[in-house]
Amino acid sequence: MCITKPRSNSNRAVTLVDMTVAMAVSAIILTALLSFTVYSAKSFAAMENYVDLEQKSQNALDIMTRDIREAQFLIGYGTATLTNGATVTNVLTFQDSDNTPLTFQYTNDVLLRLKTNSVATLLTNVDFLTFQIFQRNPVAGTYETYPTATATNCKLVSVSWICSRSILGARLNTESVQTARIVIRKQ
Repeated sequence: MCITKPRSNSNRAVTLVDMTVAMAVSAIILTALLSFTVYSAKSFAAMENYVDLEQKSQNALDIMTRDIREAQFLIGYGTATLTNGATVTNVLTFQDSDNTPLTFQYTNDVLLRLKTNSVATLLTNVDFLTFQIFQRNPVAGTYETYPTATATNCKLVSVSWICSRSILGARLNTESVQTARIVIRKQ
């Protein structure tokens, strides 16, 4: 009877095939983990960007709604000429409750609020903005109101804008769209 000594695992060597398989499996796992991390980071950045844009848009709309509702009447609508001679479209100018002009102006992707000697930036990264003016009277059988061409007949202001930002140089779903119809209460 021959007694053989069991082999210890410490003498066993790692072969080239074992090492190659282990490296391939590790590379696949690391690639999947890296892809998931990059995708998650972009998603979280997009959500944070969207929430920030939405909050700023809502804040700008709240300020405009408050100011327009408290205004006495609309003075001007349409285009305006700046001090540097440039023409700006999408301008609304109201006679405010304190008898001073209040202007909302869209230029160079920025929505501004101008009152007396103060200029406040309400919104940046604005891709599109439009103001429309209406009478208060509804069109029979609808929820629409009659449009008006003159500021003196304006009782209702419609404002719409689209804001967006890019993340890492690419435009993702980080867009905020706001639309509101605001009644001038004092008219």
